[in-house]
Amino acid sequence: MVKESLVLSPHPRNRLGVIISGSLIAGLTARLEARESVEDMRVGKFVVIQGEKHEFFSMITDVVLAATNQKILTDPPGADAFINAVLAGTATYGTFALMPRLMLPNGETTTMLPVKTIPRHFAPVFEAGETDFTRVFGREGGNLFEIGRPLDMDVPVCLDLARFVERSNGIFGKSGTGKSFLTRLLLCGVIYANSASNLIFDMHSEYGWETRSEGGGFVKGLRQLFGGTEVLVYTIDAQAGRRHQVDGEIVIGLDQIEVEDVTLLSEELNLSATATESSYLLSDRFKKNWLRELLAMDSGSVQAFAESTGAHAGSISALKRKLSQLRRLNFVRDEADFSSIDRLIDALAAGRHVVLEFGANGGSLAYMLVANLVTRRIHRRWIERTERYLQTKNEADRPRPLMITIEEAHKFLNPQTARQTIFGTIARELRKYSVTLLVVDQRPSSIDPEVMSQLGTRITALLNDDRDIDAVFTGVSGGAGLKVVLASLDTKQQALVLGHAVPMPVVVRTRPYDEALYAAVQQRPSRFAPAPTAQEAIDELFPD
Repeated sequence: MVKESLVLSPHPRNRLGVIISGSLIAGLTARLEARESVEDMRVGKFVVIQGEKHEFFSMITDVVLAATNQKILTDPPGADAFINAVLAGTATYGTFALMPRLMLPNGETTTMLPVKTIPRHFAPVFEAGETDFTRVFGREGGNLFEIGRPLDMDVPVCLDLARFVERSNGIFGKSGTGKSFLTRLLLCGVIYANSASNLIFDMHSEYGWETRSEGGGFVKGLRQLFGGTEVLVYTIDAQAGRRHQVDGEIVIGLDQIEVEDVTLLSEELNLSATATESSYLLSDRFKKNWLRELLAMDSGSVQAFAESTGAHAGSISALKRKLSQLRRLNFVRDEADFSSIDRLIDALAAGRHVVLEFGANGGSLAYMLVANLVTRRIHRRWIERTERYLQTKNEADRPRPLMITIEEAHKFLNPQTARQTIFGTIARELRKYSVTLLVVDQRPSSIDPEVMSQLGTRITALLNDDRDIDAVFTGVSGGAGLKVVLASLDTKQQALVLGHAVPMPVVVRTRPYDEALYAAVQQRPSRFAPAPTAQEAIDELFPD
């Protein structure tokens, strides 16, 4: 047997107990040291098991009270403190369940391996220290961005943003747990590290400009933190454009709305399957003008169209009545060009970031229509760029990584529509075209399981519904123990982070979105030159 003193880390750790049983699949059980209080063993705590050949980085998933003799439990000593103290740690003791997540060869600091074995009996278990967290999660800098700190320590836990933007990701939590602040924090990191361009569909005007915090104060938006050269703000609400500076107003034409957009809106507009089939008949006849022609039909035109195509006249009339709601949206016109949307896409391709605000049009109908239409056009552009790059092998043609943030994600990615909409396509396969999603939702159980299984990194605040908790762990090995960890989170500023962008699951106190963060992200100068003033433009045109 290797002596414990030969394998201990050079950095002193607090010993918590020893391994007494377990398996690779079910996890390990450790007996708590007599001097340690069972109340200090919290679910989600990060510990290190010192094996003969490896150190096993693990998470506590359960805490149990045990006894050497069941008679003690059937006839407890009562309130006698002396007897309780005599029994504690000998006849009665505590155990805690552990799930190893990483192992490192002894003496090495960088070679992190997936867990393929388990430590020996009586291997000592130590409380993780700052050095252990740094070995696993790294130090902030480059693509490593602090997302929070462990519950019982003051050391940064970093997310690898280069890996984060490689795949679609999710932020989940019930209402009031701080999902918007978590999202804003991550967007700050991605912009600061220049890991990808960002398109944020801002349903409630929370990301571009300052917004009110739950504490009553105001917090800065992305435009204020990074300036107008890096973060552009577009809107579909003309009135919002008059209240503060915007870089463009998005207008949608009836001739730009495709049948796919109507399919996505089926639940919002209460459309039947027959209505969708009728939309395709109209599209086949009138091409891009199908919606405008439908809304212009009178009863005679409806009847004539139905007779010529074999459609049901009542279904066509019902479709016209329900789709007339689109015309009442104040950003919808009979005709519009794609110039404003193309400018938005050009900015993303150039490496800038765009917040698309909805203002007074923040309802689900407008949000889903605009988000789907803009994203579909982005999808086509990025596929074209990727195919050109594959042909030319010219780095200048490589499409810039793009992350699209959508709130109320289940409306776009529920099982009924995920296979028919552009967002479902991106979540399943568009990673190879350098486009990913950041989905933000309070009901992950309403998202298609196939989409959930494709999410690379999941950052989850408190959830109460068992179906939502189960959904978060779709496709995650060892999810059973993590469910207990997730259910034990506080309602504010705590989250479970797991997946592609972190070496192992970890519970953190999320990083505050405050003046310290503002100062950190504003240290980097803008990558874009500021737009010239009017006088500078004149001087350039008419030099002395």
